[in-house]
Amino acid sequence: MRSEPNPQAAVGRERTFTIVAFLVDTNVLVYRFDARYPEKQRIARDVLHRGLKDDSARIPHQALIEFVSVVTRIRVGSDFLLSLDEARHEVGELMTQFPILYPNAAVVHSALLGAAAYRISWFDAHLWAYAEHYGLEEIVSEDFEHGRLYGSVRIRNPFRRT
Repeated sequence: MRSEPNPQAAVGRERTFTIVAFLVDTNVLVYRFDARYPEKQRIARDVLHRGLKDDSARIPHQALIEFVSVVTRIRVGSDFLLSLDEARHEVGELMTQFPILYPNAAVVHSALLGAAAYRISWFDAHLWAYAEHYGLEEIVSEDFEHGRLYGSVRIRNPFRRT
């Protein structure tokens, strides 16, 4: 008796891949609007566009709060990046385009442990805790050491010059 070949087990040219979800730090959101740094602005737009296109970017609630604070703050020698109304509008857009991750007790507890274990700031530890808790493999940020692994989360600095 002869068995038929299994088409699902056949070897061919088809490739499969897994999209790795990543956490977006505040600096990526801010650089998108900061014309003082055109190269970083372009990179930030590319990161967000890619994350939107393949549904891989996640934004923590914390980054939205920090974004409004940073872009509406008057800077020495110049105006703010966005008016408060513009910043509110942009946060609303981000909330419709990307999954927003919210804190819970486990995230806060992990942040406390992460701040002590990795000797990083509370804000960075909180960001890391979001990624660790939600199972994200990567944080896209310039505020951590590029390539370093914190727990199960690797850091990628898209603005890094090689």
